[in-house]
Amino acid sequence: MLLEVRDLHVEFRTRDGVAKAVNGVDYSVSEGETLAVLGESGSGKSVTAQAIMGILDMPPGKITGGEIIFQDRDLLKLKEEERRKVRGREMAMIFQDALSSLNPVLSVGEQLGEMFIVHRGMSRKDAKAKAIELMDRVRIPAAKDRVGDYPHQFSGGMRQRIMIAMALALEPSLIIADEPTTALDVTVQAQVMELLAELQRELNMGLILITHDLGVVADVADKIAVMYAGRIVETSPVHEIYKAPAHPYTKGLLESIPRLDQKGKELYAIKGLPPNLMHIPPGCAFNPRCPMAQDVCRTDVPPLAQVSETRQSACHFWKETLDA
Repeated sequence: MLLEVRDLHVEFRTRDGVAKAVNGVDYSVSEGETLAVLGESGSGKSVTAQAIMGILDMPPGKITGGEIIFQDRDLLKLKEEERRKVRGREMAMIFQDALSSLNPVLSVGEQLGEMFIVHRGMSRKDAKAKAIELMDRVRIPAAKDRVGDYPHQFSGGMRQRIMIAMALALEPSLIIADEPTTALDVTVQAQVMELLAELQRELNMGLILITHDLGVVADVADKIAVMYAGRIVETSPVHEIYKAPAHPYTKGLLESIPRLDQKGKELYAIKGLPPNLMHIPPGCAFNPRCPMAQDVCRTDVPPLAQVSETRQSACHFWKETLDA
């Protein structure tokens, strides 16, 4: 196993109280496998990723429990200097807002080349050549002529390709892509996802794809973990979850996807809002919004039950959800 997250807990301590952002998350990724982590904003997807990468702002954030086992090492027990060596070289992250993630006063060639100067001790000339090679690899036209350009001189789709190139620079074993197609039009989204999947296959990397869009992951993910209020509420191979979700929240997300056969009809939306993480409802956190909620849902936290050999659901009524 390349990565195992075990019972991870993260909270944020603020003047208003303690926000429990991640509440016992477990998931794993193997070499060459793609795990899609789904959920609405505030469900804990990105915080979990930041904890894995070791880039969580502490304070106010604090990891209060759990293990992050990467290539047989618990990253939470490493010293910061050792952790820094893991970032970029062994695991890397693609952020959702490429323009704010890239340095506006440095050319893209300098930013790509810096990886090779810092981690590989290359000269600036050799690092520039590697930067051009990377830009070619992610299909940026006329890479040799554009290596000296600045981030604002590229389109949104091209900037996202540069972010992918930066993450791939040192050929890490694991890539975490946090909403990599946000703010891109549908055509460019498809191109970026196709490129990411192709490079992953070529390098046999593990990939964690964080998104709120079930439509993005259908063709690229091997398995899905659905998060709500800082917990995993369902895990499943990708095709099984589309065929028959085993949690009402997952079912709601699927029904919210626009479909051609619904032309002229009102688009379904899950009622209510995600919970305040300082005041998570007792029992199942989804119970105030769940059409299937009963008294037990308001008092008892449902365990992540084994639905089948490959599936789990944190719902008291997962059998009824499957049959619905």
